[in-house]
Amino acid sequence: MILGLSVSAFTELHVIISLIGIATGLVFLAGMVSGKWLDGWNVTFLVTTILTSVTGFLFPSKQIGPPHIVGAISLVVLATALFALYARGRTGAWRLVYICTAVFALYLNAFVGVVQTFQKIGFFHRLAPAGSEPPFLVAQAAVLIFFLILGWQAIRRTMPAMPRVA
Repeated sequence: MILGLSVSAFTELHVIISLIGIATGLVFLAGMVSGKWLDGWNVTFLVTTILTSVTGFLFPSKQIGPPHIVGAISLVVLATALFALYARGRTGAWRLVYICTAVFALYLNAFVGVVQTFQKIGFFHRLAPAGSEPPFLVAQAAVLIFFLILGWQAIRRTMPAMPRVA
């Protein structure tokens, strides 16, 4: 039992929270790319992404492993994002810090989603049972490239133009 739920029910809740985090993060990122700040989507993304990392630590485990490390990195990144957003108001360089940390947190959630997809869904697991085969690596590379491109576009759309140095 985890928080009064069976491990199976808790896993379902964790997955639902994670998928909401990814979906709302993608909507928010699309808004940034188009030059719009979607506050409600952003708050939902931040809350559900934090909950995804926190609930991930509640699963029974005898040792620290990659999921714990990714979860800890995600929480540090999200704490930095919250600081940039609420303590610094996304002003000046903090706007860049916010965009980078928000996109990186979303990427980490998607990264874990790909890992879980290849581990838990039969069709994908058969393509890459060890998680190091070409289909897995191609999927992870595609996710990374996707977020690098959209993150760069979000920066270009939302950062004020910098004066050129002659």
